[in-house]
Amino acid sequence: MSNDLRQMIDEQASHGLFMGKASRQRIVLSCLLVLLLLPITVTGDEEPPWKNNGIDPSSWTDGPVVEDTPMQYSYFGDPVFAINVTYTPGHLAGEVSGTIIVELFPQWAPITVANMIDHIEEDLYDGIFFHRVINDFVTQSGDPECKTTVVYIPGLPVQCGSGGTGETIPLEHNENLSHVDGAIGMARGTEQDSADSQWYIAETEAHNLDPENRDDGGYATFGIVRDGMSHVRAIAEVPTSDDPSGTDLDNPFSSAGRPVYEVKINTIEMIGVADPDGVLSQQASTEKSETSNPLVPIATVLLAIGAGTIFWIKRNQSKGEVDVYEAVLLDENDTSKTT
Repeated sequence: MSNDLRQMIDEQASHGLFMGKASRQRIVLSCLLVLLLLPITVTGDEEPPWKNNGIDPSSWTDGPVVEDTPMQYSYFGDPVFAINVTYTPGHLAGEVSGTIIVELFPQWAPITVANMIDHIEEDLYDGIFFHRVINDFVTQSGDPECKTTVVYIPGLPVQCGSGGTGETIPLEHNENLSHVDGAIGMARGTEQDSADSQWYIAETEAHNLDPENRDDGGYATFGIVRDGMSHVRAIAEVPTSDDPSGTDLDNPFSSAGRPVYEVKINTIEMIGVADPDGVLSQQASTEKSETSNPLVPIATVLLAIGAGTIFWIKRNQSKGEVDVYEAVLLDENDTSKTT
């Protein structure tokens, strides 16, 4: 081998520019192994999990008094949320915890429903309390200002009951919606399009709030309690600032209705959608028996490539192949050949 050629090989080897076949094979295999270990992400907007969680309406057993309106039925895909509450129903009673399940009707009140879901997903209502409770009428909450600081004191904070997010929605009516027992509606000010974040649950039918029975536009309902109505009724009967006896007697002079004991909303969360025919449940069962993970096919291909590469390397090694760089050095020592 000429001195020039040998010098060039030495320089390439010192800079890592000259590698043998086995070295290249090892690098390829290493790259494949790295690809297998790297996390693979799937981009794109994904729906929140609750939208694919079907809830069987037959599991709801503590509902309101049924009235012959379209609101008595559950419809596939209707959003469902849960209110986790803690309250003291009377002076000598212990603290009670429970869950109120509400189904929303986006097909009839899309703006109002979207507004409610946005607030729930922003955790706007977590930790607030019911600030207005009037027996045989409504239980009202939804004001983010109504939070206890250290100790609950009826009447504090002073701004409680008049707060919101500052973003209002239009008054949204539909002939299929009304103030049936257990209906959830939007509270508002004197202006028709002033509803913000506050809402109420009708503790009994309250059709005097429907637009056809008023001359101020009425109030908008957008869902109904499906389960936990007994908690709504118990909350409606707690002692209040203008009915402190808590004797379950109707007080025609009730207006403020601030509970004597805190009626706290621990959390409100979206939990699923109504699935009266079990469509989503059947779909979930089918998907469990199939490979639904998009990463599985990719990983399978990479594993196949890696296995093939290992087989190829072992096959070549079994043929006695050596590094090109090593072969060149052997040529240098072979006295039977000249360069």
